[in-house]
This record gives sequence, structure tokens and C-alpha cells, in this order.
Amino acid sequence: MAGLHIAVDASRTTRRQRTGTENYALQLIRSMLALEANPHRFSLYFRDTPPEGLLSPAPNWSQRVIPWPRMWTHLRFAAALWWSRPDVTFVPAHTLPRFFPGRAVVTVHDLGYVHFPEAHPDDERRYLDWSTGFSSRRATLILADSYATQRDLTTYYGVSEKKIRVVYPGNDDALKPVTDPEVLANTRAVYGIPEKYLFFLGTLQPRKNVARLVKAYAHWREETGNAEISLVLGGKPGWLYDPAWIEGVPGVIQTGYIADADIAALYSGALAFVFPSLYEGFGFPVLEAMRCGTPVLCANTSSLPELVADAALLVDPLDVEAIAAGIARLVTDEGLRRELVDKGHRQEQQFTWHRAATEALATLEATAQHG
Repeated sequence: MAGLHIAVDASRTTRRQRTGTENYALQLIRSMLALEANPHRFSLYFRDTPPEGLLSPAPNWSQRVIPWPRMWTHLRFAAALWWSRPDVTFVPAHTLPRFFPGRAVVTVHDLGYVHFPEAHPDDERRYLDWSTGFSSRRATLILADSYATQRDLTTYYGVSEKKIRVVYPGNDDALKPVTDPEVLANTRAVYGIPEKYLFFLGTLQPRKNVARLVKAYAHWREETGNAEISLVLGGKPGWLYDPAWIEGVPGVIQTGYIADADIAALYSGALAFVFPSLYEGFGFPVLEAMRCGTPVLCANTSSLPELVADAALLVDPLDVEAIAAGIARLVTDEGLRRELVDKGHRQEQQFTWHRAATEALATLEATAQHG
């Protein structure tokens, strides 16, 4: 098809400490720009000046930095779209501008705030509800990270399935299993982690089910008397974080934000990755753990079963005893750990950014031709 002018909200790619949504935006934009035989012209809009090397220079894209203190999407980005009039606008998160011209694609990552409203501050939950509902109506087509998110959009906002394209994000190609004992030991030392540990990675907030995970670990530790294995909580405290979740529980280590360069070693060195999250539109950490050769325990709800298939130990995230029993199985059953590692390796290979970019670009092209 003839080349399109595609405007992209790239504002989330410049965050220094990226979480799932920001990483999705960066990896998907990188991969789309790198697709071969791509006839399209991309205008990337940033709120902050991107650091050197964030994106590889190429003739098919240009950047525009438009600083603005508040409501950047609805005011400054929207004004830029009125001025440039692209064929298609792409926002790799849930918020389209309130007023802008032409056709658009938006990514909706999850509707966790609908399932667990108490896990979000009231103002944040109301804004998520309004912006997701508005964007779902205003978008020409929608990208959903999983069939779980597609079902939620249909159930809670009445969006037709014909309007939604399920495009699985990719796994991180840079992640590799770390086997060098010295590297593993040095990385553990940076964060004060002992040799044997269970690992969790994510923003510490109610939706991640940290409180029940800690209770389950404490229950398992008390039942078995095993004081050798710690529970490492990797990630920054998020909204509604409560220090009481871990107070007085021996063996729990809170690391704070983990640098990208250290993540592979901490996955690789863990006895298992434990992720009984209440709700995930797409669970990046479970696939990252699989890529690093770590057996996974995760919740049997939302998108996680469709991502892991039979390559993880699934538990009810609302049942503390079930989580504790899962921990016990992984700690004691070496054969199960080996089986999950092998299955996980095959499973995670299905998720690539090249495939995601190809399918996302096809959606943008379909949007331009939409009647």
C-alpha cells in the first residue's frame, strides 16, 4: 500500500525507570521502525528530549519534542495532531486526546481497575474508567494485549470484538540466562540477597497481591521450618502500598527498583519466580522469568493462563494456602522445576517484538483504509 503518515505518542519511552506500559511503548515503536520494506513515515512526539541511542536513526521517522507541564496528551499532543493531520494516530496506552482529527489506534493493556477497584486510588480509578471508555469509543481500532483484555472491553464497555485486534507483546530479546556464579553472587550482593530465594518482580501495589504472597510465604516457612530460603520483592512501592504487608515477617527482602542490567541475574539465580497477581492484562515478568530459565508460579486468572499454557504452576491468587502449597511444591520437587523450565523455554519463544510490530503495523494500515 502507499506510504502513510503515522503520528505516534512516544512520550512514555523516555521514562528512566520503565515499568510494563513504558517498556511496551519503547519496544513496539523500536520494532515497528525496524521492519523491512516499511513504506510509511512516522512522526514521534515526545514530552522530554529522548536520550542518545534510545531509537536508531533512520530516514523513515522524525521526532518532535513538545514539553508541557500538565495534560500533555489532551492539550499539547492534540494541538500537534491538528497541525500535522496524520493519516493515523497511534497511542500505545489507554489515553487518546479528548479532541483530535482523523483515525486512531489505541492500546488497552488491562482493565484491572474494574475487577479490583479497591486496589486503585479513587481519582486514578475514575480517570482510568473515563479515559479507557472514551478511547475505546473514539479509536478506529483497538490493540489488546490478550484475549482476557478483549473480553473485558466487550463485557464492560460494549466494544465489538470486530474493533479489537489481540496483539501479544514480545519478550525481551536482551534477557538471557545468567550461569556465571561470580556474576550471580555479585548481583545478589548489590541487593543484599542470600543464595537461596524466591523472586517476585513488579510494582508493589494491591493489584500485585503482595500481601497474600507474603502471608503465603510466612505460612510455608512456619509449616516447614525452612529459614534458608528468602522471599525477594523486587520493585518500587506503588499506589496504596502498605508497609504492614511485610512488617515482622522474617526472610522477606525488599530491594526497591532493580536496574535493567541486574534483572536477568536475579531471575536466573532464583529458585522460582512467584507471581500470584490479582489481575494482568499481559504478564511480562512471567515470560521474562521463563526466558531466564526460572520455573514460574502464577495466578490462574486474567491473561496469565493464556500466556503460560502448561508451562507454569497455576494457583488461586485469593487463596493464601494454595499459594503456600505451590511454593512448597516448587521448593521440594526438583523434577517439577526442571519440567517447568523446559516448557517455559518453549512457551516464551512464541512472543516476539517482531511479530507484535508486524501485527500492530497491519492494524495501523487497516485503520487508514477503514470505512
